[in-house]
Amino acid sequence: MKRQYSNVDYKSIPLFKDVKEEDWNNWKWQMRNAIRDIPSLEKVLPLSDEEHEHLAKTLKKFKMAITPYYAALMSKDDVNCPVRKMAVPILQELHIDESDLSDPLHEDVDSPVPGLTHRYPDRALLLVTHECSMYCRHCTRRRIVGETDEDMARGHLEKAFEYIAKTPEIRDIVISGGDPLILSDSRIDYILTELRKIDHVEIIRIGSRMPVVLPQRITDDLCDIIKKHHPVYVNTHFNHPKEITEEARQACEKLANAGVQMGNQSVLLKGINDCSNIMKAMMHDLLRIRVKPYYIYQCDLSEGISHFRTTISKGIEIIENLRGHTTGMAVPTFVVDAPGGGGKIPVMPDYLISQTEKRVVLRNYEGMITSYTQPSDYQGHKTSDCSFCSDESLVAKDGVAKLLNEGGTIIPQSLRRESRTNGKH
Repeated sequence: MKRQYSNVDYKSIPLFKDVKEEDWNNWKWQMRNAIRDIPSLEKVLPLSDEEHEHLAKTLKKFKMAITPYYAALMSKDDVNCPVRKMAVPILQELHIDESDLSDPLHEDVDSPVPGLTHRYPDRALLLVTHECSMYCRHCTRRRIVGETDEDMARGHLEKAFEYIAKTPEIRDIVISGGDPLILSDSRIDYILTELRKIDHVEIIRIGSRMPVVLPQRITDDLCDIIKKHHPVYVNTHFNHPKEITEEARQACEKLANAGVQMGNQSVLLKGINDCSNIMKAMMHDLLRIRVKPYYIYQCDLSEGISHFRTTISKGIEIIENLRGHTTGMAVPTFVVDAPGGGGKIPVMPDYLISQTEKRVVLRNYEGMITSYTQPSDYQGHKTSDCSFCSDESLVAKDGVAKLLNEGGTIIPQSLRRESRTNGKH
């Protein structure tokens, strides 16, 4: 059934009942009035003595910041409200699981200059600020986000621009943080302008949760700035249908009307969206507000968020309940961002059952098993006759793709048999 997106009723909350509409719709007012302490939160949510005690302990280590807009989405009565779980700190954040890592994705290790991560061959991640409009409890970058509310210094930005300029294989820049849209319009314009001066930078992507937690930030002026620097893509981060309000719809519509193609990157979170039907409803809602489902991430191994993690099999189950059961446009890719800097590894149900040189046996979403007859006269692509294959910038230089192109062997480090051969035990 087609869902109606609701407007946020902030007047019913005592803390905001006297706020003027023009202030409520001003993103800078929202930033200034973010909920950062227990007394302010208690004017939005009733807290039990135990919740109060646990919150006080947790805030000694981790910061809290909740935009008034997002706070107005939280249920006052339901402690299991998904929005509340993503916004309000709990005692479990102080638990460090044995599998937790401070930098699970090796973003710091793969950083040639401060604020820039260059892991994949043709793209780089530029972290322009450590600050967010609110601090999501499941944040994978909690080691830096919220620890210091600061933007990247101009000198560090210039070093990042210099590295990108002298590295011609980089064609795609992801601007992230913190949340880059927390910066002023002029600062955003400066960053986009400097990147556009680099000829080999073809694509710029902005990763921002602003359309979700502070849709008032998506102003006409901001859209005009982004429009000047196309192609610019925006990936946002909706995790639950409750976050898709009329205000969020309008923000996404503004960006889409400015020529921005939008994608959504969800994180699979226990007790929030670890349900195939919740995910399906959200994917349908996203397409209706002109946001393409892009990724579902397995929750990372960051410190203090183990209580949010599900099994990987839960993610496979969700994809199984999406693929074929709804439009392909609503099916994101489920990925595990591999610890140690391994990058995003797609994980999906097994649709390929078996194969020979003559046939491939497949199953569909209904469980029907069928075969596909392979051509007997296929000779393969002739790389010697292909102008694209002679373009070194397009040829894969790592991993299994390189083995398929050139042959050879990939040997893991520290093989026991190698140490024996070298006389080491």
